[in-house]
Amino acid sequence: MSARPTVLVTTDYLAPGDEVDGLLRDAGLTTRHRPLRGPRERADLIAILDGCEGALIAAEPMTAEVFAHAPALRAVVRTGVGHDSVDVEAATRAGVSVSNLPGVNANAVAEYTMALLLAQARRLVPVAAGVRAGHWPREDGHELRGRTLGLLGYGASARAVVPLAQAFGLSVLCTTGVPESLRRDASVRFVDLPELLAAADFLSLHTALTPATRHLIDASALALMRPTAHLINTARGAIVDEAALADAVRAGRLAGAALDVTGTEPLPADSPLRDTPGITVYSHLAGQTAEARRAAGLDGARELVAALRGRPRSSLNAHLLPPARPGTA
Repeated sequence: MSARPTVLVTTDYLAPGDEVDGLLRDAGLTTRHRPLRGPRERADLIAILDGCEGALIAAEPMTAEVFAHAPALRAVVRTGVGHDSVDVEAATRAGVSVSNLPGVNANAVAEYTMALLLAQARRLVPVAAGVRAGHWPREDGHELRGRTLGLLGYGASARAVVPLAQAFGLSVLCTTGVPESLRRDASVRFVDLPELLAAADFLSLHTALTPATRHLIDASALALMRPTAHLINTARGAIVDEAALADAVRAGRLAGAALDVTGTEPLPADSPLRDTPGITVYSHLAGQTAEARRAAGLDGARELVAALRGRPRSSLNAHLLPPARPGTA
């Protein structure tokens, strides 16, 4: 009898004995849990991948060097939507299928986005901090009704935001590279980026991090925004030039920002985002509801099993790979 293939699980909310572990074991796999709870050295990642044919991963940097030192690896699945931590080209050269889970946490991200909009508009965080400090803040905030929400990106989470925003009376504009034939919501007005920046009372980021979007929201982009506008980021921190954002808020050229993601996580002690009134940084929680975590874990496990059997459903590169090597999963 051939040995059961080993798969690595690093997503921090998955654990031995849970239903995801049971699904993988029932599929004939041996699981190796090494949860990611902070930075992990490349050598450590290479070591825990030793002998693994599959991996269900968090946000480890899966680089060309990592793939070169994991010759048994055949499939990697991200338990989320973003995959910028994985070098897909290097994976393809190594013959490794890479999958993400499009839309798996869209509802969670959409609800969280609305929470951040409300918190910024009504100044909930500084008010609570003021009460905690012994004060009784009574400054006014703003209503969402009658204002404009600008969406940068039109993926699953952005589309899920639209009906929620409209229920609050917001008008919705969007800038996207999605072809016009796929822009099916007639209630959303699609505009180019300069118009979006100039018109938005709230700018919410929902685009992937690519070389083209890295620091897309820089000093010149921020200069096009209204001084009363707020930036909301639940996508990727590096889309925003954080030093330029902090400068804009401190100078009063932008009202504030709510950031669920930052360029470096956890937020460094010397980050320009710290101690800037008007900017609130959260701990990358937009997609982290109990419901979304369960869906991501189970969907990710099913995708990993399918990929190891040569039938991935959401692989980014399967069409570029040779036929799957013989294996059991």
